Amino acid sequence: MFSIETGLIITIISAFVFAIIVGIITFRMGVSYRKKIAEAEIGGAEQEAKKIVSEAAVEAENKKREVLLEAKEEAHKMRMELDKEIKEQRAEQNRLERRIQQKEESLDKKTEQMEQKEEQLAQKMKEEEKKLEELDKVREQQLDELRKISGMSQEEAKAQLLNSLESEIRHEAAIMAKEIQDKAKEEADKKAHEIVAGAIQRCAADHSAETTVSVVNLPNDDMKGRIIGREGRNIRAIETLTGVDLIIDDTPEAVILSGFDPVRREIARMTLEKLITDGRIHPARIEETVERSRKEVEAIIKQEGEHATFETGVHGLHPEVVKLLGRLKYRTSYGQNVLKHSIEVSHLAGIMAGELGEDIALAKRAGLLHDLGKSIDHEVEGSHATIGADFAKKYKENETVVHAIAAHHGDVQPVSVIDCLVQAADSISAARPGARRENLETYIKRLEKLEEIANSFKGVEKSFAIQAGREVRIMVKPDVVNDEATVLMARDIVKKIEDEMEYPGQIKVNVIREVRSVDIAK
Repeated sequence: MFSIETGLIITIISAFVFAIIVGIITFRMGVSYRKKIAEAEIGGAEQEAKKIVSEAAVEAENKKREVLLEAKEEAHKMRMELDKEIKEQRAEQNRLERRIQQKEESLDKKTEQMEQKEEQLAQKMKEEEKKLEELDKVREQQLDELRKISGMSQEEAKAQLLNSLESEIRHEAAIMAKEIQDKAKEEADKKAHEIVAGAIQRCAADHSAETTVSVVNLPNDDMKGRIIGREGRNIRAIETLTGVDLIIDDTPEAVILSGFDPVRREIARMTLEKLITDGRIHPARIEETVERSRKEVEAIIKQEGEHATFETGVHGLHPEVVKLLGRLKYRTSYGQNVLKHSIEVSHLAGIMAGELGEDIALAKRAGLLHDLGKSIDHEVEGSHATIGADFAKKYKENETVVHAIAAHHGDVQPVSVIDCLVQAADSISAARPGARRENLETYIKRLEKLEEIANSFKGVEKSFAIQAGREVRIMVKPDVVNDEATVLMARDIVKKIEDEMEYPGQIKVNVIREVRSVDIAK
């Protein structure tokens, strides 16, 4: 039993060993075959690689030759251009050298001439010095003789001479000043009259301007009680919502609206008229009507501002600036509507700028915006010129326009022609007949101030303010003020009036010296 199993194991092992040996022999034969095939493929690949390398070398050589040829052509071309540029530079250099040489020769000639002139001048100066020395000697001799003859010292003679010269010089200066002033006035007035007259003729503005209405007419006096309402609730509601005081007094069939803000006053006027027309007056209806009137007024303000810019040809304004312009419709100054005044100033400034060859568009823009501050001067502290300039600057207006707004009443010094044109146009618009009206108190104060300034000068006998304060006539004492001094006095009075007074338009100063010789035949 043991021997059979042993033999079987040996047989299996032998078979396994034989199979391994056969596998190894087969593997080696396969490896040898594959190696031969790989060597054959490698040999073919090497031949192919050698062929490709050979072709690449030939192609590279050809490319190299082409590149070298192109480089030579490019180098030749650049050399030609460089040669041409060098020739041009040399020609230019030669031309400059010739010019420099000519200038040097010219300078040499001038230097020689200057040296000759200096020598001549030095010679003349020596001669003049000799003459001056001789004159000094003669002068000393004459002074000695004068002292002996007159019996006066040099200081006394000098003082007497200076007094005499001062009187003569003042007399001649007054005559010369009068001649110069008359000539300058004649020429300046002629040109100014032409420009201003042409501007006024071309600007066909109305001679009267509308004013803000502050009185609302009632159909009957019974309406006053309805406006007041039970325990005054209606009138309180109107005053609270509009910010305007309602004055209901004994005036028949009328209610007076009182308020500093003209826009609020206009809203209150429209509200009251609508309530009277409707007949239903109670707090809820009042609130609704006030809101509707406010929207209508805002629409009118926008429309009026746009109309003003269209009429004057001024474009590109910020919407807030246009809105402020529209608010001027409800603002008056001395009874003159400020929006119409601004439009008129714009036209006048543009016309005068055209006559003087200045920027017409800039002048019209500054003229239109010069009173911009009056639309909010009740809300912001300061003069309307300063407020308007700050507001225009805030919305990126042109610097020239901003300065013209600030300078149109002399708060700051004018620095451009546009500033002066806006000042002149503002004065023309305000001073023309019927444009403005003043209350009696202001009018009397201006007349008294004019006469006070005139009487403050030495030699004035009487003064009379006439022509509604547009002219002052001054009578002087003939034994104190001579004819030539009247010219200087008139100019000094004008300067003092300009420094101390504010007035629309201009004031004419007439200084009159009257001499009477009376005798009686017996």
